[in-house]
Amino acid sequence: MNETLSSRRPDIESLQAGILAGERAALGRAITLIESRRPDHFPQAQELLQKLLPRTGKARRIGITGVPGVGKSTLIETLGGNLTKAGHKVAVLAVDPSSPRSGGSILGDKTRMAELAANENAFIRPSPTMGTLGGVAAKTREAMLLCEAAGFDIVIVETVGAGQSEMAVADMCDIFIVLMLPGAGDELQGIKKGVLELADIICVNKADGDSVKAARIAAAEYTAALHILTSNSADWQPPVLCVSGQANSGLDDLWREVERHRAIMARSGALDKRRHEQQVKWMWSLLEDKMLQSFRTNPRVMAGLGKIEAQVREGSLLPGLAAEKLYSLGNV
Repeated sequence: MNETLSSRRPDIESLQAGILAGERAALGRAITLIESRRPDHFPQAQELLQKLLPRTGKARRIGITGVPGVGKSTLIETLGGNLTKAGHKVAVLAVDPSSPRSGGSILGDKTRMAELAANENAFIRPSPTMGTLGGVAAKTREAMLLCEAAGFDIVIVETVGAGQSEMAVADMCDIFIVLMLPGAGDELQGIKKGVLELADIICVNKADGDSVKAARIAAAEYTAALHILTSNSADWQPPVLCVSGQANSGLDDLWREVERHRAIMARSGALDKRRHEQQVKWMWSLLEDKMLQSFRTNPRVMAGLGKIEAQVREGSLLPGLAAEKLYSLGNV
């Protein structure tokens, strides 16, 4: 369950000290603060993030996506357990699908990753998407910085694998891993080309038992497909691996590829360039959100919105002309 905030002003200095000491409870409260929609909490959250900024940026930022049922949570739990045994501290930011009607979310990742959630060197935070583009939680980037300041040297962002969430997660991570299921023939027919172009590593998951042969065939199909697509980086050719989160098979190979990718990208300067570009994209994304919110709350727009929406709904006004009308109202 998410930590709650009291009605009093949060003690920023206390939160800062707790996070720097690696206290998971303090980290949870801080993420609750940055996720808060209360207007008075925004400057407090920004103050905390600014104080912690010098202690951020050193973690490996890993994005993982895949269709529902591909086994993301199982793989992440097993991989996370392997990494903590090797001396790492692992944070998992699991983006949860919010209900478009109620705004509620499933928040089930602590249940699905029960063993990792109990690990003192791990931290799992399911976050509701709150209606943001592609299912990426509005404050995932800020939560990532808090985790880094708390001493987590590996931050994994798991996305629901729907819509445009893949692009959003790829734009906040150093490496993007796409999980696939065995049975490449069917998968390749429906896969989005853009997802493969975003991938730094492709893993055919559930490569165990009777599915090993199918997984190998799928891996060969994906490898062939990658040769006709534009690579995400001139310095890196995405490998295709067969893994099993359930059987803990192939995950050591996966981690070696993650480390190899980081070494190559750091040596060429591409890692720093990627992060710098992500910062600028983040700024524009926040600015666009603020501008849209300001536009929607403009009194003139609010006054004319109902009538214009009704005209569009009934088909008497083209959406393009309606948008122009609304834009004019907001700029009178």
